[in-house]
Amino acid sequence: MSEKQLKLNIIKLYVIRGIKSFMLAIPVIVLFFQENGLSMKQVFILQSLFALSVIVLEVPTGYFSDSFGRKLSLIIGGLLSVAGYAVYSVSYGFYGFLLAEIILGLGASFTSGADTAMLYDTLLELDQASEYKRQEGRISGIGLASESSSSIIGGLLALVSLRFPLYWDAATALLIVPVALTLVEPKRHLAAVKSAALLNMVRLVRFSLHDQKQVKWLIIYSSSVGASTLTMFWLTQPYLLANHIPLELFGAVLATFFLVAAGFSWQAHRVERILGRRRSLILLIALPALGYALVSSLWYAWSLVFIALFYVVRGINNPVTLDYINGLVPSDIRATVLSVKNLVSRLEFALIGPAIGWVSDAYSLQVALLSAGAVFLAFGLISLAFLRKHEAL
Repeated sequence: MSEKQLKLNIIKLYVIRGIKSFMLAIPVIVLFFQENGLSMKQVFILQSLFALSVIVLEVPTGYFSDSFGRKLSLIIGGLLSVAGYAVYSVSYGFYGFLLAEIILGLGASFTSGADTAMLYDTLLELDQASEYKRQEGRISGIGLASESSSSIIGGLLALVSLRFPLYWDAATALLIVPVALTLVEPKRHLAAVKSAALLNMVRLVRFSLHDQKQVKWLIIYSSSVGASTLTMFWLTQPYLLANHIPLELFGAVLATFFLVAAGFSWQAHRVERILGRRRSLILLIALPALGYALVSSLWYAWSLVFIALFYVVRGINNPVTLDYINGLVPSDIRATVLSVKNLVSRLEFALIGPAIGWVSDAYSLQVALLSAGAVFLAFGLISLAFLRKHEAL
């Protein structure tokens, strides 16, 4: 393969991330669930079951990617995303939505570690591994900018019907496939082992969560940060409703948040360089804790500005922590280890999310926000303590 082909990989991964993130139903999806009879507890249960489906499939599909190629994984993931959105668009209750989420979870599992691993190995082949943090930040920024633009369009489409954006999501996801077909596989720097698949997967999970202490606690810490911002995402739309924000503005509000995340993701390497590893990692848990405290105590329309703190963290988290993890992991197992990271994040959300949804239904949204902040702050502080112990902080 030529150097030009490898460089084009990076551009194509930009495009794939942009397509993956162009989700038109996102700004009104909680309202769509509620319109179809779901409580907040059921919304969180549905998303937790999605997370659990990904957990079951994440490591096997990461191993599939390491064994049979990142390109094939991305193609399969794109096709499954189309199927998932198609099922969503014709479903009207919890179990139909659950089937759609499981299909989407399978699609997400095929793509989640594969795109990051392909980026890192492409840069490694180009002798530009030091550029990873910058490139991951740019790709994350493009994804967030795509979410921002799709939020505006999706919010407007929702004025026709809350179901209408889902039809377009199915069509958009199909665009991933032709782009993925043109990718080229970079060389592996260690031979991937394709025998004894189950034993190898167990070995790699053990490597990620037991043997390599720095990798283990970086994974747990980054996962706690990711789960905290994801929980806030599912509470944002009820928060906007409670503060009497008109439906036609939902898309614009979420688009603004995504643009904040995109900007910080694009500049994540500079933020990390200015603050250093220790202060960057502390910031990732401090800002969500502050955000939860502020939005739960200040109940005014203008107080939604504090939700932006979560999107600052969302923009910085992956480029910074993935760079640290990638530097500790060989390329032949990178997709699997990154899949383990995603698995831990989803598991944490699956365990905590339904409890937060129940608190929201049984008590109030304010109590749910305060509870979420306390739980994720505790998780983050414990992880920070272990990162310091193992000299990763």
